[in-house]
Amino acid sequence: MSRIIAGAAGGNPLKSVPGDATRPTTDRVKEALFSRLESWDVLSGARVLDLFAGSGALGIESASRGARQVVLVEKASKAASVCQQNASMVNKALKASVVAVQRGSVDSVLDSFVSSSTGLPNRTFDLVVLDPPYPLTEEELMVTLGKISKILADDATVVIERSARSPEPTWPEGLENFSDKKYGETHLWFAEPV
Repeated sequence: MSRIIAGAAGGNPLKSVPGDATRPTTDRVKEALFSRLESWDVLSGARVLDLFAGSGALGIESASRGARQVVLVEKASKAASVCQQNASMVNKALKASVVAVQRGSVDSVLDSFVSSSTGLPNRTFDLVVLDPPYPLTEEELMVTLGKISKILADDATVVIERSARSPEPTWPEGLENFSDKKYGETHLWFAEPV
């Protein structure tokens, strides 16, 4: 069973998405990722976007560790329902409405953010985490990253979780890789706006 590792809601169990359609981030990878993000002072007061959210574990961990606003984006109905249950649990633990769920495809949600971002600071994100399904092609990922690059704060961080066998993402104009790390079968890529 997955859990919130640390922060104000640390120790609380997370509901998992039934079946094998999603790939939960292991606690080991999650712990290493968030240790790195905290060392960079990315989380405190951040606006976070968790794309292809699955159970919402990455966004919810961000909320527990001090993010002020988290949006979980998930298309699949079972996963979106689990996201909602986990969001309700962490919001209750935090005694604040920090985590919200948007059901829909990542690209359609990003399109709505991009088209409404002018003059709306709440559509500018400090941290974007995405764990796309492995079948997502590198070309599709690049298109998604291009949309993400339009809704980032100046000092934002983008984290992509991929298979260790996947190539480095093709970075669109406006986004540049600055670090990466392998953890067994998982490869994390870190990028920032340029």
